[in-house]
Amino acid sequence: MNTLDDPQLQTVLQRLHAAAADDAARWAARREQQATGQLPQDEGLVRMGEFYLAVSPDEGRLLYLLARATRARRMVEFGASYGVSTLYLGAAARDNGGHLVTTEAHPDKCRALRANLAQAGLADCVTLREGDALQTLADRTEPVDLLLLDGWKSLYLPLLRLLRPRLGEGALVLADNVDHAAAQDYVAAVRAPDSGFLTHLMGDLSVSVCL
Repeated sequence: MNTLDDPQLQTVLQRLHAAAADDAARWAARREQQATGQLPQDEGLVRMGEFYLAVSPDEGRLLYLLARATRARRMVEFGASYGVSTLYLGAAARDNGGHLVTTEAHPDKCRALRANLAQAGLADCVTLREGDALQTLADRTEPVDLLLLDGWKSLYLPLLRLLRPRLGEGALVLADNVDHAAAQDYVAAVRAPDSGFLTHLMGDLSVSVCL
């Protein structure tokens, strides 16, 4: 049995996926409140605390499979939120004999994430760095086999540049929601002929292999 099928982990994932399914209703309520002036038009406040912004079960399993297929042992994630994608990558880290470093800026989400990791039995496979990822990952010296970008889109390219020296040949870089306007500089960069990456777009997911 692989870790992804562990009942302890699946119980946590099912709870989180069920909670994340209500994001659409929360978005609609927020937009209505903003339209009527009950809330400020501030995307930062809207997106930070109450929304899961989670990968779907299919997307999560894809993350796990990609990590296993590439035998990624040293993984980094930007934008853990409540930890749905973190749990999938953490399971792959355990099965690959590796470790995941994840990042999250929102204190409430960090507290919830730590609890979710403990309940899933993956706390020993995942290190959470709380705060601005450009700062919390700045001292990273170890190589990176797999990098997942799934936070603020405007930080995708700066973070890629920060970690580029740690990405060896064959390293995998995944970036979610790249159809967002703020991610277009990232998409242009990884698709440029001289980028050092081979990149394929799958819907709103960018998959890049370091050459």
